[in-house]
Amino acid sequence: MIYSNGMGAKKSIHAGNAKVDFNVDFTHKLCAALMLHPFRNASGENSLSLIIGSLCVKHPNLFGQGEKLHFLWDKGLRDSNILFTYRKPKSEWLLQHGFTIQHTLSPELGIHGIPVDNLSRIVSGGVNLSRFCAGVDLVEPANNNWSIKTSVKFEHVRPVNDDGRSISRDLHGLPVTCSGGYYDSMVVVKQESRYAEANDRTFSQFSLQIEQGIAILSKWLIFNKFKFVASKGLKLGPAFLLTSLTGGSIVGDIAPYQAFTIGGQGSVRGYAEGAVGSGRSCLIANSELTFSLNPMVDGVAFLDCGSDMGTGRLVPGNPGLRHGKPGHGLGVGYGVRLKSHVGYFQVDYAVNAFQQRTVYIKFSNIS
Repeated sequence: MIYSNGMGAKKSIHAGNAKVDFNVDFTHKLCAALMLHPFRNASGENSLSLIIGSLCVKHPNLFGQGEKLHFLWDKGLRDSNILFTYRKPKSEWLLQHGFTIQHTLSPELGIHGIPVDNLSRIVSGGVNLSRFCAGVDLVEPANNNWSIKTSVKFEHVRPVNDDGRSISRDLHGLPVTCSGGYYDSMVVVKQESRYAEANDRTFSQFSLQIEQGIAILSKWLIFNKFKFVASKGLKLGPAFLLTSLTGGSIVGDIAPYQAFTIGGQGSVRGYAEGAVGSGRSCLIANSELTFSLNPMVDGVAFLDCGSDMGTGRLVPGNPGLRHGKPGHGLGVGYGVRLKSHVGYFQVDYAVNAFQQRTVYIKFSNIS
């Protein structure tokens, strides 16, 4: 059973035009406690490690010309995120643009995690990613329901073990970077195109992301990656049908952590994160039928499926085969959605192709 519960406090402080949002979430995530056994048994582990905190600082008009400053710090169970963004509005000569600096630290479960319990749960494979990014982006104004964002960023990725020490190989002695050393560096040019259209009975959404890795130095990564998500929603009497198709592919020099992962609550339910497979290509289909039970409760029936298109063996080190991932999977189930004045409560019951049953429980504040 995957359980997530979030409750917290939020405070906003205004100082002139500046606004400081302070938010602390007291969140207990049993899913992480169950899946990350090495973390749970680490020295010094106590109940304070189950507290998630976040600090957000925003300024809507930093220099009086509409410039926006955004600072975000998130602390998770075993992950962290520090984000600094400075954004300037569109001028006569230049589109809306921004500068971003970010550092994240997170367990790499989708590729190097080890599936157990008929692929319904995953345990740490001892690989975590420390990632530093810095770059600029340009945002074109929406035109005919389309919006386009282009960015150029530098990325430095350093795998570390559960103790925070840099590593170049996984538990099986195979490389976890493309360079074979303790880190990878790359410059990535990325373009995101989005389309959205909606009316009273239906809506359509489509997004396309294209990334190009450019090798400025000899050991930097060269690759081309694309990913698309197409969604369609349709009202069927009292019910609402939502279908989506997600796919992508990557060619060129890649590290294992760059592969597509399949499985998990946002992918194929009934499987743990990445437990279906990991490959250079992927295709995932989701269908969800929602119907109202009463003004506060909705019922849901869903069907998820996904495949690595036979490309799992093309990922360096073939982590999918080594960890016993099938490369394709099917999950079916049902659930309920409850809206109340205190928050949003969601329960999903999923069964995978191995008849393994998983319950996902999530509670979040509406605000």
